[in-house]
Amino acid sequence: MQILNSKIPEGPLAEKWARHKAAIRVVSPANKRKLEIIVVGTGLGGASAAASLAELGYNVKSFCYQDSPRRAHSIAAQGGINAAKNYQNDNDSVFRLFYDTIKGGDYRAREANVYRLAEVSPNIIDQCVAQGVPFAREYGGLLDNRSFGGVLVSRTFYARGQTGQQLLLGAYQALNRQISKGNVKMYPRHEMLDVVVKDGKARGIIARDLTTGEIKRYGAHAVVIATGGYGNVFFLSTLAMGSNGSAAWQCYKKGAMFANPAFVQIHPTCIPVHGSQQSKLTLMSESLRNDGRVWVPKKLEDAQKLREGKIGPNDIPDEDRDFYLERRYPSYGNLVPRDVASRAAKERCDAGYGVNPEGKAVYLDFKYSIERLGKKVIEARYGNLFQMYEKITDVDPYKEPMMIYPAIHYSMGGIWVDYNLMTTIPGLYAIGEANFSDHGANRLGASALMQGLADGYFILPYTIGDYLAGEIMTPKTDVNSPEFEEAEKNVKDRIHQLFNVKGTKTVDHFHKQLGHIMWDYVGMSRNEEGLKKAIEEIKKLKKEFWSDVKIPGELNNLNPELEKAGRLADFFDIGDLMARDALERNESCGGHFREESVTEDGEALRNDEKFANVAVWEFKGENKEPQLHVETLKFENVQLTQRSYK
Repeated sequence: MQILNSKIPEGPLAEKWARHKAAIRVVSPANKRKLEIIVVGTGLGGASAAASLAELGYNVKSFCYQDSPRRAHSIAAQGGINAAKNYQNDNDSVFRLFYDTIKGGDYRAREANVYRLAEVSPNIIDQCVAQGVPFAREYGGLLDNRSFGGVLVSRTFYARGQTGQQLLLGAYQALNRQISKGNVKMYPRHEMLDVVVKDGKARGIIARDLTTGEIKRYGAHAVVIATGGYGNVFFLSTLAMGSNGSAAWQCYKKGAMFANPAFVQIHPTCIPVHGSQQSKLTLMSESLRNDGRVWVPKKLEDAQKLREGKIGPNDIPDEDRDFYLERRYPSYGNLVPRDVASRAAKERCDAGYGVNPEGKAVYLDFKYSIERLGKKVIEARYGNLFQMYEKITDVDPYKEPMMIYPAIHYSMGGIWVDYNLMTTIPGLYAIGEANFSDHGANRLGASALMQGLADGYFILPYTIGDYLAGEIMTPKTDVNSPEFEEAEKNVKDRIHQLFNVKGTKTVDHFHKQLGHIMWDYVGMSRNEEGLKKAIEEIKKLKKEFWSDVKIPGELNNLNPELEKAGRLADFFDIGDLMARDALERNESCGGHFREESVTEDGEALRNDEKFANVAVWEFKGENKEPQLHVETLKFENVQLTQRSYK
């Protein structure tokens, strides 16, 4: 039985990271040139890590399944990135960012990791400005800030509604510099299908060349997983269609434990589902809640008329509008955290006040901010987002309110890592959304970009050196060893098994079915009966998939359907573990809402006595029940209280 050791340093919270850096080993420049590191994924975490490690002198191999690193899904992040700079002079601080993040995550994250995240956050902004990221600026030239949900200060730096894109371009430039210098070897259109463990340590990966179908072996002294989250298990989500959890899942099957799989985030401001053939959902930035007011009609008859198209939103006078977030949470209003805003929208729609034909939408209205600030100001802040909304819905949000509804967005769960970001497999690291994160049970807006860049630029480059200092005399990995032979054989056998099913139903058919199961029973609210049903339904669907999936095309050639089939096969198992984890955690916290555990006014009710912990799952074999381990969370600097945003 493995024992979890988080390796959190001793000492005062504010000194832990500095003390840790002073104590860990470093690798000399000459010895760095002897060492190879594989980085899988080229989003903000992967690109920044690969660039930083190569800049230090390591030999880096970087992999992505896209045709270019700049196509990583980090590009889709819109609203901003948090940092404790206190530029607005509104009493922000490292401790306040730490506290807001711990509280926003409903007290289900490590204090030490979250404080470190807040501590290095100002460095991220300096780094990105130096790279030329065009953050918004005030008239006097200072960087501008705005607020996001769950905080009472303005600490979010932004580049209009394209923050993720601009930050990724900065990291991409840094990565390209190292590619041109020969320090990074880039492998686009290569998908990792397994991690190779030799003598108990991660020594490489097996990857498929997606343009030729060739299975290849790659060795290194350490492997870094930066492949994002697993939200596409729900089929409909805000993620890019190619986003998947397969790389992380293969690590889990090789011994890297998986933590808090039930913790997925529901984003409150997405364009609602509008058809049965829809393949993904579109996110509207949470930054819109700074100036947009969320409402539904006060009268059921008005909601009914809206759904039937008999009246429009502008026909309803102010006195007949229910600004329910402002009513229920007067302190934070429209800027409550994502989980709170999402559940409040669902509650109103379930009560019959939904405003689209399906009754699954609420309004996000900019009429009041346009009257207060003028159209030009709103256009400068959100113009590209308004344009995107109009292109998708054919509604001008300057004239009519946006329709929004919650959707699956981010994964707080992921591969378990210690303070050094190392998994339970020595030499295997996980960063960004791929690890179980610093966000607890709910991520505050604008914190994903912060964590990805903090891990890649300012944390992993230090901590991985401590491990690699012991690998200086280790020769280059022999990819012809029995461990690589076996891993490649297993990958090929699985691909052949999938391809040779020769069934009658498409991959998307099964994925949609899985998505319905997950949304209905493991979605915005969960209960014991539904979770048990989900486990049984997933088991049945998985069996049908492996006996009736149809994969057209060729085995050893470009074949997107084969790629999708392999990822879906992993989604069945990920969905099963999510349901098991949600069933085991009989409390409500953050994005995990158990209907059996609510306060008198319908809010999430934690059980700190039993569940102030990280649920960590160990793979015990195919079709065998996983084993649950627990990492107890210690809170010495914050007081556990019932989270309130009223």
